[in-house]
Amino acid sequence: MKYHLFRIKRYDPDRSPSVWWDDFKVKMEPTDRVLDGLIRIKDTIDGSLTFRRSCAHGICGSCAMKINGKNRLACQSIIKNMPDRIVIEPLQRLPVIKDLVVDMEGFFEKNDLVMPYLINDEPPPERERLQSPEEQHRILESITCIMCGSCTSSCPVFWSDKKYLGPSALLKAYRFIFDSRDRAQDERLKRILHSHGLFRCHSIFNCVEVCPKEIDITSHIARLKRLALKKGLKG
Repeated sequence: MKYHLFRIKRYDPDRSPSVWWDDFKVKMEPTDRVLDGLIRIKDTIDGSLTFRRSCAHGICGSCAMKINGKNRLACQSIIKNMPDRIVIEPLQRLPVIKDLVVDMEGFFEKNDLVMPYLINDEPPPERERLQSPEEQHRILESITCIMCGSCTSSCPVFWSDKKYLGPSALLKAYRFIFDSRDRAQDERLKRILHSHGLFRCHSIFNCVEVCPKEIDITSHIARLKRLALKKGLKG
């Protein structure tokens, strides 16, 4: 075990100053995760430190935060891959509630705008609605999104345009627009084709670099653009 310095950006609206940095020296095993260090700090050093966590296995996306300048999941960030000094901040450009906890309400509202659910008014079959392996493979990568917000928070377009749908919502739109069982393709395309929608993506690839599930989000958005152009639709 060796000591690592956790430098954490803090925020408390009831304190003055409301923003400050705290340093904590924590003894860590190489196989520990950054999340383990945060839990150790909260349990043994400063119980007021506030952050989100849940599954701790890279499934729920709760512990997304900025670690050493890059959006990551704290539960997937292994200490042996980290420098001795670990700088932790909340996801950027999202309203901070306290310390590392950000307000995700606006993020989820944008996902809701694309109707993130299967729409099919045809008479249901006796069993499930089938699709071929090829049809399922087309949406397979997009299904693995855990909606952690890392992609949208890292997007420069979102930084300058808070009304921009963002890569997460556009990926969610892709997931259903290209689902062979869905029947609301045109309606969803209309919902993402506006001045803060699909064609605001500049293919910067920040979303791809930070996605904890390694989804090629930019390529999915590019396919949406090609489909919209093929249908003669404009943003």
